[in-house]
Amino acid sequence: MRSTTFRDLLVPLALVVGATAFAADSNMVPGQLSPPSQAGRGTVKAAEKASQDAANAGKKAVDAAEAAAEKGKADAGKISQALAEGIRRAARKAAEAANRFQEKAGASSARAIDSTREAARAVEEESRKASVAAREALARADESVKRSAQASKEEAEKAAQATREALDKAAEAMRNAARAAADAAEQSAQAVKRAARPAGAEKP
Repeated sequence: MRSTTFRDLLVPLALVVGATAFAADSNMVPGQLSPPSQAGRGTVKAAEKASQDAANAGKKAVDAAEAAAEKGKADAGKISQALAEGIRRAARKAAEAANRFQEKAGASSARAIDSTREAARAVEEESRKASVAAREALARADESVKRSAQASKEEAEKAAQATREALDKAAEAMRNAARAAADAAEQSAQAVKRAARPAGAEKP
């Protein structure tokens, strides 16, 4: 009778020991159903980095666009080929920065996770619009250079005015896109923080 009782006790004891060993090997903690996925965290961090890269590119694009717009305003009323070429150089820098921003925004959209995908796509679309506006401003600046060298003063001034307006429009579009990029980067940063918390943990 005593032998039977001892064997009966060994069975549940073995189950308890086995379950404890399994939990230790799995690095599980109380209240956590499964260990955090390293692959999942890596995906979130990659998305956050791409989003931050886009936001940084957006800041640089804004700086370049605003510099070009300010250059155009500073030279308003002055007609010369040299001034027009200076504005065109600034417009080209702005267009190049806008292209880099659009590329970074596209990469961010491709890497976005479910919770940030909508914001990332909005950034991609806004950066595309800003890039189009920057290219239009550059085209206007090209035309202004030609007019300053070949056309009458009145026509040259009209071309310069059209360039200033296009540069202002591009700068505004770039600011809108950069704001969207900054918001998306913040959402991605919050997603990283959420991924770092153990499953079931309370939000601080």
